[in-house]
Amino acid sequence: MRAINIGLTEEQRQGVINLLNQDLADSYLLLVKTKKYHWDVVGPQFRTLHQLWEEQYEQLTANIDALAERVRTLGGYPVGTMEGFLKIATLKEHAGKVPTATEMVANLVDNHEQVIRNLREHVDQSSEQFHDEGTADFLTGLMEEHEEIAWMLRSFIEGQAVEPSGTQPAKETKTPVGV
Repeated sequence: MRAINIGLTEEQRQGVINLLNQDLADSYLLLVKTKKYHWDVVGPQFRTLHQLWEEQYEQLTANIDALAERVRTLGGYPVGTMEGFLKIATLKEHAGKVPTATEMVANLVDNHEQVIRNLREHVDQSSEQFHDEGTADFLTGLMEEHEEIAWMLRSFIEGQAVEPSGTQPAKETKTPVGV
């Protein structure tokens, strides 16, 4: 194989490839979770969420491809198995549970915010530790997309109390008129 001579050492490229593969793994888990919620959502907001999540998983799919191609651009190989994804991802599955629509939205907000925190850290590492401004710029763009998705999801549940799974919200009591 021809040596890669793009101004980064092998160690710098490998460091960035490791970061990108973790981002790829998290993105893939987030894609699977978004698709699962797209399939399972019920209730009065079904159509809205079903369509929103379809748009989001299509965007995630494009980002996953871009992450894998960035890894290849730097001379590495992207993680490409569920076993590999689960091993290095920072996100966790919630297998066997079908949350309410609002819980689904809250779970996705939490996941996107975790991805944003990771990307913010990886932007800094790519630039400061590995001196790869191209990857830092690429990751900044991905981070901005996740920020917008998280904002849209937070906006959906704004004004609604988001209760942790397994708890019931307090019932509202009405005072009779004239009392």
